[in-house]
Amino acid sequence: MNHTLLLVLSGAILLGITSGVLGCFALLRQQSLLGDAISHAALPGIVIMFLCTYSTNPWILLCGGALAGVCGVLCMNFVCAHTKLKKDAILGIILSVFFGLGLVLMTIAQKIPVASQAVLNKFLFGNIATLLIDDIRLIAVISFTILGVLYVLWKECALYTFDPVFAHMLSFNVKIIEAVLTVLLILAIVIGLQTVGVVLMSTMLIAPAAASRQWTYKFSHMMILAGFFGGFSAFLGVCASSMVEHLPTGPMIVVIASLIVFFSLICAPKRSFV
Repeated sequence: MNHTLLLVLSGAILLGITSGVLGCFALLRQQSLLGDAISHAALPGIVIMFLCTYSTNPWILLCGGALAGVCGVLCMNFVCAHTKLKKDAILGIILSVFFGLGLVLMTIAQKIPVASQAVLNKFLFGNIATLLIDDIRLIAVISFTILGVLYVLWKECALYTFDPVFAHMLSFNVKIIEAVLTVLLILAIVIGLQTVGVVLMSTMLIAPAAASRQWTYKFSHMMILAGFFGGFSAFLGVCASSMVEHLPTGPMIVVIASLIVFFSLICAPKRSFV
C-alpha cells in the first residue's frame, strides 16, 4: 500500500468516524437537514474568501466556508424567531439561497483571468486525493477535538438531545449546549468538504447514524456503531476508487454508506422490514 493511499485512507476514516458520531445528535434532534443546509451555506464563503485572497490554500478557503456556515445558522435562527415558518421550510430556504449565491459567485470567479480558480471545483464534489500530510494532521486535530468535546460533555449533550425541557429544568444552559453542538457540526462539515464536497456532505453525517439507529436502542451503542459505519464506508470507498480508474472517491464513499443504510433497513433485528 503506497504512502498516498495511506494518507487518503487515514483522512477519510477519521472523517467517517467523526461524521458518524456527530450525526447521531443531528438525527435524534430531528435536524437531519441542518448539516445539508450548513454544507451548502459554506460554498459562498469559500468563493468570497477566494475572491478576496486568490489563495489556493484549502484551509484559508475553508475558514471562509466556516464563517458562511455560522452566518447560515444565524440567519436560520433569526427567521425561525421572527416568523411562523416551520424549521424544515427555513432550512430549505437557507440551503437554496446560500447555494445559489455560491454558484453565482463561482461563475464570477471562473471569469477572472487567473489559473487558481480551478481549486473551487473540488469543493462541490470533493477531491480527497489532493490531501497532503498537513491536511491530514489538521483533520486529525479537529476530529479528536470534536470527539473529545463530546466525551467531556456527553451527559449534557445526551440529555439535551433527548429532552431539552428536562435539561433546562435541571439548570443546564440549553442555549450553550445547542451552540456547542452546532459549532462541532460546522467543524465536521468544514473538514469534510475536501473529501466528499458540499453536495454530498450531509449523507456522511446522516447515513451512518440512520443505519446504526436500526441496530440498537442504546444511545452510546448507536454512536459507536455510527462511527464504525462511517469509518467502514470511508475505507471501502477509498479502496474501491483506488482499484478502479476514474472512480470518484467521495461519491463512492456516499454510495457505500447508503448501501449500509438500505441493508440495515432490511436486515436489522426488530426494526427492519423483514
